[in-house]
Amino acid sequence: MAEYLMRVERGEIKRLIVMMPPRHSKSETTTVKFPAWYLGRNPDKRVIIASHTAALALRFSMRARNDLAQFGPEVFSVGVDPNSSAMYRWDVLDREAPPGRPPGGMIAAGIGGPITGMGAHLAIIDDPVKGPEDANSQVQRDNVWDWYRFVLRTRLQPGAAVILVLTRWHEDDLAGRLLRAAEQDPTADQWTVLRLPAMAEENDPLGRAPGEALWPEQYDEAALAQIRASVGSYVWAALYQQRPLPAGGGVFKREWFRIVEPDRVPGDLFWVRFWDLATSTKTKADYTRGAKVALDADGNLWIGGIVGGRWEWPDARRVIVQTALLDGPGVPVGIEKVGFQGAAVQELLREPQLVAHTIVPVQVDRDKVQRAMPWAARAEAGKVFLVSGEWVGPFLDEVTAFPLGEHDDQVDAVSGAVQMLAELTAMGEPWDQYEPDPTWRG
Repeated sequence: MAEYLMRVERGEIKRLIVMMPPRHSKSETTTVKFPAWYLGRNPDKRVIIASHTAALALRFSMRARNDLAQFGPEVFSVGVDPNSSAMYRWDVLDREAPPGRPPGGMIAAGIGGPITGMGAHLAIIDDPVKGPEDANSQVQRDNVWDWYRFVLRTRLQPGAAVILVLTRWHEDDLAGRLLRAAEQDPTADQWTVLRLPAMAEENDPLGRAPGEALWPEQYDEAALAQIRASVGSYVWAALYQQRPLPAGGGVFKREWFRIVEPDRVPGDLFWVRFWDLATSTKTKADYTRGAKVALDADGNLWIGGIVGGRWEWPDARRVIVQTALLDGPGVPVGIEKVGFQGAAVQELLREPQLVAHTIVPVQVDRDKVQRAMPWAARAEAGKVFLVSGEWVGPFLDEVTAFPLGEHDDQVDAVSGAVQMLAELTAMGEPWDQYEPDPTWRG
């Protein structure tokens, strides 16, 4: 990586994308040490650092400034101007600069924010998205793309260099769009790519044998294998190998699921049923779905069945009550705590027939794909069991098309149940003493 960065400083590379897994010092090297070194060698140049939030960009800027202030006078005979040393903008102090020459320095900004002041001879974009929720949002990806084209790209001086350093979250992220633009139009910016996967593949740029760890002192092969088994192939391919998969068919595969007859289901499981409520009965609308799910002591997930239909709330309420009575009071009933579903929780809490049941409002605060990842990893490990029934076929059709299929209500229902199980089991036994926030009692 240092060799590639030095080629940027020498002007041999104008556009560089560095792809690396999390926690492998890519930011320390490219966004802290390199810009300080670059400005020490080029005290008349301007640098822009941008990241997914202004706060993170400011921290990078501060650390680069502190490095140049500490080592610059001895190594390069330059330092930081004490009269212009703010975190968001600071200037280089070059005592040998001719009179009237504008000083070099750095500007830090968040993705989506304005970049004021001078242009840049070097722009470093470090992880333009904050996490999986932003990465999986078409709106957020478009926002990053527009910011790059309309803001960052327009601040470049003639002959300027751009470095994009990131962990790949999505095939349509900023790196994906830049590379597609370069492929489709040879007159567009052409990018040099340094991709360093966590585990080496064929023709590794470092000369590693396939399967060899990138930083074995930090994460050896055994540690990486454990990570891979924990996060699943979809996350592993994107974040660790820097090869994001197309979402359709990449989250779940049909062969991962194990179908069992009812008599093979353990008798001591703690079941919950989570309801994903639809808001319409239109033909194209999603269904209301209630997924009955349990988790055993070995970490296996059991899906006992899914009830569903297109109902307005009065009919859905009646089905929820009837299903709860069939499940029994030992099976808590969960509903997402958002919008009109909050009112649904209140109605169920006041339902006389459910006085013996536990009603759990579940706070959902993540993207659909991200919510599905915990049980997708279990499925890939062969730890998701489907109790045989007519519901299994339609369920597998939907889940293997997720998230590009026409409907995703069954996936959402299971994701909600998995989250509900995690929240309840974290409280410890007995679960029947669970009490929701008093404000949800109506």
